[in-house]
Amino acid sequence: MNCVHAIGRLTKDPDIRYANGKDGEQLCIARYTLAVDCRGKDAGADFISCVAFGKSAEFAAKYLKKGIKLCITGRIQTGSYTNKDGQKVYTTDVVVEESEFCESKKDIQTQPEPAPEMMDIPDDALDDLPFA
Repeated sequence: MNCVHAIGRLTKDPDIRYANGKDGEQLCIARYTLAVDCRGKDAGADFISCVAFGKSAEFAAKYLKKGIKLCITGRIQTGSYTNKDGQKVYTTDVVVEESEFCESKKDIQTQPEPAPEMMDIPDDALDDLPFA
């Protein structure tokens, strides 16, 4: 069974393109990368290349932006091509069949700003303050 479930954040806005589909109609294609946290302490993240077609791609074009937390379901697709230098390049993508937001719009808007770096204040600086 070829089934992928992943939760991660978009590393940049989706790349949207259009191609001629069946019967000459325009087919929307969206490509984006999800940064998915690895399990374990200080394990880092995996960067998953995703591609969506049709309605899933139109959803991506309309609603997805860099940093959004997304849950996807799809399948792994491998392929290859020969680059301009004549070398064979192998690819692995997740073909997205379903996607949904993992955060509400309210959660995204109310995330706190990172705290500014604090400065060390010398002990004798308090003596110079007029309101101390």
